[in-house]
Amino acid sequence: MSLRHCVQTRVGRGRKKVDESVPATSVAVEHEVPRWGVRMLAPATEWSFPLARENVRQWPSSAPIGRRAEYRVVLVTDGLENMKCGAVQAAERVVGAACASAEERYKGRPNNSIFAYLNYLTPKSRREILELLVNGLKRLEYRGYDSAGVALDTPDGKSIAIVRKSGKVKALEDEILSMSNTDFFFPSTSEEEDLQFDQSTDCHVGIAHTRWATHGVPSEINSHPQRSDVDHSFVVVHNGIVTNYKDVKVFLQKKGYSFESDTDTEIIAKLIHHLYNKHPTYSFRELVEQVIQQLSKHFPGECVTTRRGSPLLVGIKAKTRLATDHVPILYSKDHRPHGRGEIPILARSDSTAEFQPLENAEVEYFFASDASAVIEHTNRVIFLEDDDVAAVKDGMLSIHRLRRSLDDSHSREIITLKMEIQQIMKGNYSSFMQKEIFEQPESVINTMRGRVNFDNKAVILGGIKLANALVVLSSTAEDGEIEVRISDYIPEIRRCRRLMLIGCGTSYHSALATRQLLEELTELPVMVELASDFLDRYTPVFRDDVCFFISQSGETADTLMALRYCKNRGALIVGITNTVGSSICRESHCGVHINAGPEIGVASTKAYTSQFISMVMFALVMSEDRISLQTRRNEILDGLHHLDEQIREVLKLDDEVSKLAKDLYQHKSLLIMGRGYNFATCMEGALKVKELTYMHSEGLMSGELKHGPLALVDKAMPVIMIVTRDPVYVKCMNALQQVTAREGRPIVICEKGDTETQSFASKTLEVPHTVDCLQGILTVIPMQLLSYHIAVLKGCNVDCPRNLAKSVTVE
Repeated sequence: MSLRHCVQTRVGRGRKKVDESVPATSVAVEHEVPRWGVRMLAPATEWSFPLARENVRQWPSSAPIGRRAEYRVVLVTDGLENMKCGAVQAAERVVGAACASAEERYKGRPNNSIFAYLNYLTPKSRREILELLVNGLKRLEYRGYDSAGVALDTPDGKSIAIVRKSGKVKALEDEILSMSNTDFFFPSTSEEEDLQFDQSTDCHVGIAHTRWATHGVPSEINSHPQRSDVDHSFVVVHNGIVTNYKDVKVFLQKKGYSFESDTDTEIIAKLIHHLYNKHPTYSFRELVEQVIQQLSKHFPGECVTTRRGSPLLVGIKAKTRLATDHVPILYSKDHRPHGRGEIPILARSDSTAEFQPLENAEVEYFFASDASAVIEHTNRVIFLEDDDVAAVKDGMLSIHRLRRSLDDSHSREIITLKMEIQQIMKGNYSSFMQKEIFEQPESVINTMRGRVNFDNKAVILGGIKLANALVVLSSTAEDGEIEVRISDYIPEIRRCRRLMLIGCGTSYHSALATRQLLEELTELPVMVELASDFLDRYTPVFRDDVCFFISQSGETADTLMALRYCKNRGALIVGITNTVGSSICRESHCGVHINAGPEIGVASTKAYTSQFISMVMFALVMSEDRISLQTRRNEILDGLHHLDEQIREVLKLDDEVSKLAKDLYQHKSLLIMGRGYNFATCMEGALKVKELTYMHSEGLMSGELKHGPLALVDKAMPVIMIVTRDPVYVKCMNALQQVTAREGRPIVICEKGDTETQSFASKTLEVPHTVDCLQGILTVIPMQLLSYHIAVLKGCNVDCPRNLAKSVTVE
């Protein structure tokens, strides 16, 4: 008798219902890859084992929240004839050994960046390779920039030449431009040879790294690539922290190894070398946890990269069309799902496990931490998942997994980026930040495009609708089927206990800016939390909570850890990010891409306003069935409709703000005060001033003026106050009058034509009037411009402020 039973589950949330009256037979699972509104179903997998009901109850959900070592490695071997186990095979085993017990010792991820290039049957000179590597690092420099280095193969294919420089990528570029062999670091066993920069070769491999110091001061010797020995047998670039590197270093020192740097990365290269010397006959399965067993013998012209935690992608460029849009995942033939050792798994054939262009044509591969580094070369990329290992050999790409879980996808899709090269160029602007400030009229439109219909007053957020995965039980393969239903998360959110908005820095401020509107339109309690503090307090989280995680990069370490903390406790996870394929994007149940476009400047500008609008749109969706709120909704929609024009009007204040900056840039401190919807503007404005100008600034709630801050006010203290015609206008005017009564000379950001407010100000910046909940978008732009102009006057690097990086992947 054929029996079928549908078991509904939401991917990643672990909510399962089992009808115990149904006999146990076999199970076929089809999981949806969460891509926020895009239905992308991975091929169904047959797990051939008796389905006991206790197995269904214990079906693996999201992994327990632990502290895990984060790493990324790209390695190249020198191709010596006696190499039988190279860096390619040893990489995963080495990092696994070096990160022992890391589940309890994870300390975060540094903002390093990796770029690697491998060409196959594509003639390139070493000069071109070096230019590719350096330009790739330039695109990634915002992630960290205190030192940089590159390594590339020598003409005989038997050595690896290295050049490293402390400072920014420009210092490395200047060193390379001299094109002198003496600038390169050669193995001690080889004579300095002519690198033949202009000679074309069909196959090259080069790796590059920009460093943000975590272990060891910024210096050439601490820069990457790091070498295993004086012969450059193994060369490593690494993004991450090996938390127990001191223990491993002591172990290697006892084995006779000496260290020349203070970095934790050097122990990886030397541990690889030690493993090779000790076990020259190790099989690949023994060396790499039975993952990449098809790689063998020697490894000149080969590159391997692996991801855990930090973002990593592979770009593919070929002159012919690609043979497939999916690259299958390889596992060891006797590999078992994590935590289910008793379950035999069907092996996947290796015959179709490698990607290559049709007809063995020429192909180029790019490995990078961010899409902005590869977009000028190709728009076809694969976003790697945690524990993926991507290897290229003889022009063929294969992807392996360190471990297998029952909800793994069977392949990685080759996707086409919508990013354009013009988006990551400065154009006619002097800096990326200036460009991004002036892009805000377009970025806010892009955030609303396809989502807000101003004619019928409708707002649609496709990212909060996701297809549920269904498990279908059947006694025969013919009876098995997969049913997919679209689930709208809005009803569930409306029934929740509370909304929790969690972020860091600018993302936290965008949550703060929209909290009041969310409370008004959803009629739910709304908590706004700093991710780091949220984790420190072990905040109670319940299954009927809805948690929003806001991050421009989608990789912010504290925010990501908070997400996993909440997800492990059963909360519904909503992600708000600007980066497709980011960790927060993948690990959320649903969410919204803000579509602000690439943001290169470290200080966030257009991402803030797009995050702001995304949260406003969510509030409008939540209130669409509330008759009593329709007048308010229409008022907000009218404000959104004219927002881009009003932003253009505010940007015309640039010259006026520039003159104001000349009066302020020599001061040591700045107070910014506001209330209501404009309090978040004060916090964000103060952050921008601190980030860019290194001037102390403080965002203050005007209502707290008498509780301490008023003591700071005198005629020498610059004060900026934001006073708009909103429900707290009278209270803000009271604070303004208190400041002037203490001989303060406030600079006021107010609405056009507000003569009453202007009469109490020493200087004013006038912005257009809009609905109160959107006023924060218009009032924050003068603060962005002011911080920019003060930074320029002080000679600060606007795009790369000292001690800061764009994607904060360290707790």
